[in-house]
Amino acid sequence: MPLMGGTLRAPSLHLIIPFLHHRYPSLRLLEHSIKHFSSPASSTNFVVSSQRHSVEHHVGNPTKPRTKQIKPPKRNQTELAQPHLNIMNARNLDAAVKEKETKSVKRKRREFHESPAGFLQRDLDQCSKRGDTVRALELYDSAVAAGIPLSIRHYNCLLYLCSLPSSSGVSNGEGDSSSDVALKDAEAKFNDSEVSKMAVERGFEIYQKICEDPDVEPNEATLTSMARLAAVKGDPHLAFDLVKQMVKMGMPPKLRSYGPALHGFCDKLDVEMAHEVETHMDAHGVIPEEAELAALLRANAIKGRADHVYRLLHRIRTLIRQVSEPTAEIIQSWFRSDAAAAVGASKWDTKKIKQGIVQGGGGWHGQGWLGTGHWRVERSVMSEDGVCKSCCEKLVCIDIDPSETEDFARSLMELPYFKKNRYEFLRFEEWLKKNGPFDAVIDAANVGLCNQREFNFSQINSVIKRIMEVSLSKKMPLVILHARRVYDETAAAPRNRKLIESWKRANCLYYTPKGSNDDWYWLYAAVRNKCLLVTNDEMRDHLFQLLGTSFFPRWKEKHQVRMTFSHRGPTLHMPPPYSIVIQESESGSWHIPTTTGDDLEMPRQWICATRETSKAVADGTTSARTDTDNMKGHTQRVRKLS
Repeated sequence: MPLMGGTLRAPSLHLIIPFLHHRYPSLRLLEHSIKHFSSPASSTNFVVSSQRHSVEHHVGNPTKPRTKQIKPPKRNQTELAQPHLNIMNARNLDAAVKEKETKSVKRKRREFHESPAGFLQRDLDQCSKRGDTVRALELYDSAVAAGIPLSIRHYNCLLYLCSLPSSSGVSNGEGDSSSDVALKDAEAKFNDSEVSKMAVERGFEIYQKICEDPDVEPNEATLTSMARLAAVKGDPHLAFDLVKQMVKMGMPPKLRSYGPALHGFCDKLDVEMAHEVETHMDAHGVIPEEAELAALLRANAIKGRADHVYRLLHRIRTLIRQVSEPTAEIIQSWFRSDAAAAVGASKWDTKKIKQGIVQGGGGWHGQGWLGTGHWRVERSVMSEDGVCKSCCEKLVCIDIDPSETEDFARSLMELPYFKKNRYEFLRFEEWLKKNGPFDAVIDAANVGLCNQREFNFSQINSVIKRIMEVSLSKKMPLVILHARRVYDETAAAPRNRKLIESWKRANCLYYTPKGSNDDWYWLYAAVRNKCLLVTNDEMRDHLFQLLGTSFFPRWKEKHQVRMTFSHRGPTLHMPPPYSIVIQESESGSWHIPTTTGDDLEMPRQWICATRETSKAVADGTTSARTDTDNMKGHTQRVRKLS
């Protein structure tokens, strides 16, 4: 750097040092050190004139040395008056860098989309939507011949299409679910055994190509598609080995990864290997869903494995609670089988059975099959107080431990949505403490739009009045409403504005801020207050799937109040006085709820399975009891809702 009139030139320091002087006067020593020790040998950033000294004597006082200040370059007067502008400039620089990086990413994406590989990806995506495996393989052959480089995304799309005969109802290689129509069309094309065989062979050929390509690394989607291909080939052992390979490679297997092996073994009725897959799933924290449990139940029922059928019914009870029609048919077939009639205890310890029911929380004892003889299997419905109209046995209401509710409330605050909006929820929690507790929480958005084309505030008010009539405290319920509903044109109508103001005066209206999701607010308020929740929302969307706990459906069953409307006003459907879950009685009978019916518009159907001749010998004494006798002597613990 050339000399500039003997002045020390360090542009970066000239920008920083005056600011440091302004904020931290003691750091002026930094300048003194730079002048004393900077030299061409020690620094290549700046040159100090040999004729300038760091210390000069003051003319007026020759005995008092002073440090010569380095003259900074001329700067804008506004910048001198506001040192914080340097920080703002630095932030602007960071923003500029980020913007440049974003533009670079967009440019790369645009370049990819306009490249042969990009055109190939779009064509393969269209084939995936249509389920056109043959066309996709033609595109693949053309790309290889043309020397187009393929990525793992290309390969995964191809493997998914080749594995379509086994992929009905599962996600594709990129994690996006294909439509049912596309899958049905694709399966129709695979009715030709030659096409199916060709697709499987080409799939293994493509996987070999992946293994040979040093620039491509397989991922979980790759190995999952290969597991499906192995299942199509009729080799569930290979499908299971691929899952084990995922674990060795550090890829956490998903439920879809286990599906091909589990269903493959169940289809072959190889129950031992199927249970080994189930054990492997449990060891890696993968929870089976109804399809997997139903496959295991069917295989064990056909093989007559009564002990595993009993275990799986209780696992379905815990994880699923109510069963779909296909699963219900499997359960009915089991109870009607000779294998089911052949198992069961003729003697049991009633004290042990009752102790098991208490320890299990009610509704089951877990001591095995009770009774002997053939089963009577019927479809039934329950009365309002939970009495089976087929066998006259009364179902129980299974209590929820209060500590579980507290743990659930705390777990809600740990979800990403709550963490992201921590300030808003802390403010909401303080508001609840100040104005609560409440006997009920109303999902006002759901109530206001129920059977309505436009938002209806009067309908919300009618539900408020109805809740107050059945409430023990007669206190107004908490109304959760989004802010945009409070200030839109509908709310501005005089009648609606009057209702809103009355709710505000009663301290029972809380409107959630803009950009928030009011679902989380009314859920948290109902859980925290341990009160009823008025909504027809089934709470099945992705938000509630994030809860990932078996507690939530149990809580919802006991706290959700649903409603219907007529010209006479709202009718509230309170939580049932019994639990809608698979129940095993002290006498050995079973009641399995199905998803047919909702107890709102039509009664829910239950499977009622009882012994045709029920004989129980307890503690060495014989007692022949009919189902009606059991019902008469049955005691019921019903949890009182707040």
